Amino acid sequence: MRNLGVLFLLFCIVSCQSKTKDETKKPNVLLIVVDDLGYADFSPFKDYDKTISTPNISRLGESGTVYTQAYVTAPVCSPSRAGIITGKNQFRWDKPASWGPGLPDDVKTLPEYLKEAGYETARIGKNDLGRNFHKNDVREYPLNHGYDEFLGFSAHAHDFWLNSKEIKDRTPDPDGTSAVLGPLMHNMGEKSYEEGYLTDILTDESISYLKRKREKPFFLTLSYSAVHHLIHEVPKKYLDKYGAKEIANYDPDSLMTYGNHEAGTYSAYYDKYSRVGAIKADELRNYYLANLNCLDDNIGRVLDALKDEDLIKNTLIVFISDNGGSPLTGSNNAPLTGGKYALWEGGIRVPIAMSWENNIAANKVETNYVSATDIMPTILNAAGVPLNDPNIDGISLLKPDPNRLLVWKWQKTWAVRQGDWKLTNANENHWKSEPSVEYIKPIVDNMELKLFNVAKDPGERFDLAEKYPEKVIALETAYKEWIDANVAK
Repeated sequence: MRNLGVLFLLFCIVSCQSKTKDETKKPNVLLIVVDDLGYADFSPFKDYDKTISTPNISRLGESGTVYTQAYVTAPVCSPSRAGIITGKNQFRWDKPASWGPGLPDDVKTLPEYLKEAGYETARIGKNDLGRNFHKNDVREYPLNHGYDEFLGFSAHAHDFWLNSKEIKDRTPDPDGTSAVLGPLMHNMGEKSYEEGYLTDILTDESISYLKRKREKPFFLTLSYSAVHHLIHEVPKKYLDKYGAKEIANYDPDSLMTYGNHEAGTYSAYYDKYSRVGAIKADELRNYYLANLNCLDDNIGRVLDALKDEDLIKNTLIVFISDNGGSPLTGSNNAPLTGGKYALWEGGIRVPIAMSWENNIAANKVETNYVSATDIMPTILNAAGVPLNDPNIDGISLLKPDPNRLLVWKWQKTWAVRQGDWKLTNANENHWKSEPSVEYIKPIVDNMELKLFNVAKDPGERFDLAEKYPEKVIALETAYKEWIDANVAK
């Protein structure tokens, strides 16, 4: 009997140790960033646009929590992505609040924190912090700010079809910022793809990464370039589904010119098809729907791989769009005013979804406002990694503060929100062409201060500045005090 008692005690000790080890196991982390997704084009939302087909993005809502009032730190990709990866408003160090904030040496990133905590880290897809494109010996390159591996491109966008060394060698201008094609950057070299579609390629490479045998937890940033321009570049089966006609891919031997671009340049092709004109305003939506449907199918493949590899239960998944839907692609931001390029709600309010089985509430809709800067502290908290930086702007996504102060600075415009109220001098001044028909025009186009109760009026249709002058003064003062205290002089 005594021996049985000893054996029982040993069994209890081993069981408790196993349970403790399992309970303290660090989660894997998958951060999915998509490009220029429209607010109404997110199917986990109740009032989404029913013309979209995104059953796999819907899975994220069914398995986790979605945020209806989530904000990024800028209405365009480069500064917004800097905010996501650092947990900070990028204009803390980028005083002009420009397209190119870069990444200072003294601003620590999410992958750096996780790598120090024992994570394997990888980035697949778009890398865009606004400076030092196409270079691998700079701070902005993923391998130099915390990622062990990188496969993708360092620019605003990449051609979806032309990913080979052969096409790069034939093209007069293969490396631009928005206009780039050819092989993908791969660690300290490059990888050429003679065929294939970029969204599929990024998914294939991500699945290969997930299938690896490893002892450490992983942090994978899967940064798709869909549904960014060039919006018409989609596999034919999706074009056919939505009745969108095929448009010929770029050909270096073409004599096409556009604007001030030389004949045969990729810049001429990109510029032509990244604005309304060659594709009519009422045609863009079908290309966008095709592109989004393809993106969703690929996200489904990644989610299936997590399940097949028995990773889904211990993987924290965060999904976000880098900014609001573009007025030039056919995206739908309803009911929000404006879109990408401006500080109206349509430019900075984006979908966020977060899931982690048995740890985050499923089928939950969080209506308190949150920020993309909250992603970093939330992930680090889940991983048990201390965050001892007093200048972090983010808080936990699981504990929204209904009265927090959020500020934005974008070139000569700015905005501030606290509680239900938003004050801004937002205007529209970045147009290359007319917008697509889905675009909701602002009530005014000027830089005067405008006050909105965005909880009751998310479309910013009723300017209340004259009715509540004391609220204008209070919010403007709060904004200026934040800037004075936190932005580099």
